[in-house]
Amino acid sequence: MKKGIGKLLFTLLKILMFLTGILFIVYFWNMDQKLMEWAYRRVNQIFDRKKEDIRF
Repeated sequence: MKKGIGKLLFTLLKILMFLTGILFIVYFWNMDQKLMEWAYRRVNQIFDRKKEDIRF
């Protein structure tokens, strides 16, 4: 029984360490802002092609 709990805790620790490493890499290379910049460009391309239908 103790081996099963130990194995489960070790697996959980490995997963948490992996996720922490991935988040550090994203933070270190500023990948979140690069992704948002890419998304904004794509959205602007889509909406810039639409006809304007706002009349004042």
